[in-house]
Formats: sequence, C-alpha cells, structure tokens
Amino acid sequence: MAVVGAGFSGIGAAIRLRREGFRDLLVLEKASQLGGTWRDNTYPGCACDVPSSLYSYSFTPSPGWSRTFAGQREIHDYLRATADRYGVGAVLRCGVAVLRARWDGSAGRWRLETTDGEYTATALVLATGPWHEPRRPDVPGLEEFPGPVFHTAEWDHSVDLAGRRVAVIGSGASAVQVVPAVQARAAAVHLFQRTAQWVLPKPDLPVPAALNWCLSHAPGVGRAMRAGQYSLQECFGYAFRHPRLIGPVQAAARAHLRLAVRDKELRRALTPHYRLGCKRLLTSSTFYPALTLPHVRLHPTAVSAVRGRHLVGADGTETEADVVITATGFRIGELPLARSTHGADGRTLHETWAKGGPEAYLGTSVSGFPNLFLLLGPNLLGGSTSAISVLEAQLAYVSAALSHLRRRGLTSMDVRPAVQDEHNAAVQEALRSTVYNSGGCSSYYIGSTGRNTFCWPWSTGRLVRRLNRFDPAAYTYRVPSAPAPRAPADHSRPTDEEGITP
Repeated sequence: MAVVGAGFSGIGAAIRLRREGFRDLLVLEKASQLGGTWRDNTYPGCACDVPSSLYSYSFTPSPGWSRTFAGQREIHDYLRATADRYGVGAVLRCGVAVLRARWDGSAGRWRLETTDGEYTATALVLATGPWHEPRRPDVPGLEEFPGPVFHTAEWDHSVDLAGRRVAVIGSGASAVQVVPAVQARAAAVHLFQRTAQWVLPKPDLPVPAALNWCLSHAPGVGRAMRAGQYSLQECFGYAFRHPRLIGPVQAAARAHLRLAVRDKELRRALTPHYRLGCKRLLTSSTFYPALTLPHVRLHPTAVSAVRGRHLVGADGTETEADVVITATGFRIGELPLARSTHGADGRTLHETWAKGGPEAYLGTSVSGFPNLFLLLGPNLLGGSTSAISVLEAQLAYVSAALSHLRRRGLTSMDVRPAVQDEHNAAVQEALRSTVYNSGGCSSYYIGSTGRNTFCWPWSTGRLVRRLNRFDPAAYTYRVPSAPAPRAPADHSRPTDEEGITP
C-alpha cells in the first residue's frame, strides 16, 4: 500500500499500519524531507495554537516541550525524532511526487504515476492534509511589484526586513503571529485587514524544568495534562455547537481587545461584526500590542490593486512598501491530488465533488474510489478540535478496514453510496445550527458550493467513538477472481520459437 505525504498524518499512518502488520508499505513525499506544514512554514513567530502536550501523538508524548505552545522548529524536530524512533525512514521515499493516481479495477490496485516512475498499491492513503496549498491573493498588479513578494508558507529568508517598509496582506492565523515578529526589525509594518478577527489571549509560557521532569518520570502526569487540555477544547466546541453559550467567551475576547488597545478608533476597526467561532478562533497576547506601536499601522481594508510600490486599498488609500508578505492561508477546501486521483469510473475526486463540494463517509472513504482513504478529510475538524486527536481515531478506522480486507481475503472495498449520502445529509443538517454556519461571516469552512465541507458538527468524543467502530456493512467488497482453468497440453502441436510448449 502507498501513503502520500509525510507530515503528521503520513508519519502516523506509517507507524500505525506497520504496527498492525502491514509491512508492504511505502510513504511517498514530494519534498526532500518529512514534516508537512511544519517543514514548510518557517516564517518568524510560527507556532501552534493548540497546547503542546495535546499537539503530539498520544503514543509518543514529548516530555521536553520548551513552551506551552510549541514553535515550528520544535514541532518539526519532534516529528523527525518520532519518525526515527519508529523506523519510518525504512519505508519513506522523499523527492517522489505523485502526479496521477488511477484505480485499475481489473487488477484491483491503484496505479501511481510519480516522478520516480510507476508504483502500484493495493490501497492508497492520501495524507496530504488541508494546510498544504498556499492561497495567493488575486490582486491586480501584485506580480509587477518591484520588491520581494512571498507567502508566509514560502518565506524568503534571504530577504532582510531591517529598515524596510513591510506590507502584510491578510489578518488570519499566520498574520497574527508574523506581525509581532517582523515589527521588531522593520522600519514600518502595514497590515491590510479585510475582516476583523476574534482574538483571545494566548497563555504561552516557558515550561518549568520541574514539570518536564515530572512528565518524563511520571507518565500519569502527562496523561492528566493532556486530558485536561482536551476537556477545555471540548468546552469551546460545545459553545460553538450551541451559539447561545458563546457570550462569555466573546466578552472575554472584547475585554482582551479593550485592555490591549486604548485607541477607540483602532479598537473599533479591530472589533468583528460576527459571532466568535464563525471563523477560526485566533489566540495571541502579542498581536494587539504590536498594532499599537507607532511604526505599525492597521489598514481596515482589502487591497484592490498594486501600482508600482503602492498598495491601493479598497477604500482608495495608497500605501508605499518595500516588501509584501501575503498571509492569506491555504486552499483548505481543495484536497491536494483531487484533480489527479481517478476512481473506478475514471472521474477524478474533483469531478466527483464538482456539484456539492468535498464529501466522504466519516471524512475517510469516498464512494467510487475503492481502497482509498483520506486522512483529515472533509467534515472532520472544527474550531476547537486538535487535529491529532482526530487523526489517531481515523488511523484506528483505516487499520481496522484494511485488517478486515486482509482477514477475509478480499481484494477491495468501496463505501456504499447510500451510506455516504445518509451520513453527509446528517452532518449538513446538524451544522445548520452551529456557529460555523450561522455566525454571520464568510469563512473557509464554507466551500464555493455554499456547503460547510470542513467542520464536524458534534463532539470530538462522538467522532472518536464512530471511528472506533468499523462497520463492514457500510461497504461493498470484491473477492479475488478465480484463476482460469488450464487447458490440457496438446503434445501433437509443435513448440513455439523458444522451444516452450504453448
């Protein structure tokens, strides 16, 4: 079988599947090293917004996090150390990009066209994740900007920001982290904010040496800490599912803004006009203070055009800059390889999803794509969920499904269309009352078709329970074809040119 991608999902898949006895396995990674989004995002200030002890595999907790919210380099080091510990390098092929995947029904296998030739696999696990393809703003004239222009996920470390005027386009998670980091070197920072964001304070503190000692020598302490942080995340999730309860959290966010920003006009520009949770909830204790500095300016407008070195706001204002940083996130709703993964009828995932947007059964299986498994697929995450908790539950489901195939001697499995449709109808109905759908904003949760293709509408506990129960009846199966009976030899016929009797 083949796993595509070597970030948290791909490494976790390799470890889990090998533990279950699936040894004929390869992990294909197009980059030169593993790490996924934590390899690619090296911008100043890059860190996780999930507590460190929760943002790690439950089977390999790290006892040595330096902060309560780990930074990019530390998370990347953790991933590399975990891969080394479990021997993932033995099945990892870096520098191999998958160009096209096609299900071969006659052979019951996936055929992969890669930059390293063709591979075949009995099962295909797409572990490319939603935080992969940078989303670049479509701003007229931006390509002709005379200075450096780069996305936060493709940070150009050769560019020295010292003494330069830096324009940051976007006000989401990466902007909240990068603005406080770059303002210390830049002569001026201009943040272009199309939509104000709700920001809660981030209790990002150094982890005391004594606590790390306890985590190393008393595993129960780590488990208790992880459980506590998980419960706190679930409290936020409960409020997001019952918007009438969001008031106290929203009041805390307003208080955080009021305490940090004394200027009424600036505070008004930073105050969102939608319910907290409708967009991804941000956390930072440095973002608001950075915006109050004399050399940092907030522009509460989108960028409508770029003319030479001038960025033109939708409000008609013009701002001169030397460097442009696009902090515009990722193409969350577009699964990598969706346009080049062909199912049983020859259609791609992208074509299959054209009308309603991405959907799958339990975010994992797509009808018409036998033996294909998506990790962190459609409608599995949310505004408060740790992706690692969801991932581990998914890996248990995928290993159970593949074990069922192996135990029964089956060739392939394909989720029943009616089962997939029923599941997704229930998901969409449940989402209607959540803040994700009813909060009064425009977010990446809602795809181009108007459907929420990102969020899970119930608790993470419910999701874990569903994924821990593999239901064979949800799928149809194919048994191996019986070999054709061999005709008796006819010794009266001559042999062929190589002397072998036909």
